[in-house]
Amino acid sequence: MSNKKLAIVTGATGGIGFAVAKRLGEDGFIVVINGIDDEEGAKRVEELVAAGIEAEYFGFDVTKEELVTENIAKIGEKYGRIDVLINNAGGLGGRSRFEEMTTDFYRFVMALNLDSVFFTSRAAIPFLKKGDHPTIINYTSNAAWNAGGPGAGIYGTSKAGVHTITRALAKDLAEYGIRVNAVSPGTIDTPFHQQIKSTKPEVFASWANSIMLGRLGKPDDVAGVVSFLASSDAAFITAETIQVGGGQALGI
Repeated sequence: MSNKKLAIVTGATGGIGFAVAKRLGEDGFIVVINGIDDEEGAKRVEELVAAGIEAEYFGFDVTKEELVTENIAKIGEKYGRIDVLINNAGGLGGRSRFEEMTTDFYRFVMALNLDSVFFTSRAAIPFLKKGDHPTIINYTSNAAWNAGGPGAGIYGTSKAGVHTITRALAKDLAEYGIRVNAVSPGTIDTPFHQQIKSTKPEVFASWANSIMLGRLGKPDDVAGVVSFLASSDAAFITAETIQVGGGQALGI
C-alpha cells in the first residue's frame, strides 16, 4: 500500500474539477477522479499519468446513493484510507421559475448539489478517520447568499444547503480531527458558461465588469485555494467558506 496521501475529486473530468485534480496530483497526492463520462475519464487519467501523477478513474453518478456508497467504499478499501474528499460535482441543472417548476426538476437539482455531498461524505467518513490531516472540501456559490438569477432559485437553495452542511459536518467531525470547508467560486471561465458564451458573447464579456479585479476567474484560481485548504498549512481552518471570485460577491 502506498504511503502517498489520497484525494478523491468528484465531477473531475473537466473544468474546475480537473484543474483541482491536477493541482493535488502536483502536490503529491494519489488522485481518484470521478465522473459519468467514462471515455472522458479515461482520457483525463492519461493526461494526469503523462504529467507524472498517480491517478485512477471511478465512473459513478453522485446522485445515486447505492453507487456512491459502493464506490467510495471500494476506493477506501483499496487505498486503506481517504485523506481528502473534494465534492466538486454539481451544477445549475437548467433554469426554471417556481410556478412552472416540476417536482422532478426540483429533486434533480437538490440531488445534484446537496444529496451528492451527503452521500459521498457519509461514505468517506470511516476512511477519512484513517487519513493524515483529513479534510472535506465542498463547493457553494454566490447564489447561496443572493438566491441566484432568474430561474436559478432552486440552484441557490441547494447551494445554501451546501454552505450549511459544510458547517454541520465540521461540527460533527471535529472530534476526529477531520476538517470541513468550502470554496465559493465566482464566475470562472469554464464549459459551465459555454451556452451564454456562444449565444451572447457580449453578455459573457460584460460579467468581468462586475468583478473588482476586472477579469473572470480561471480554474487554476480555484485549484490553488483548494490546494491550500487540503494542506497542513490550513490545519487550523474548519467550517469556513472562502469566496474565490475576485471580489464579485461585494459588487462594484
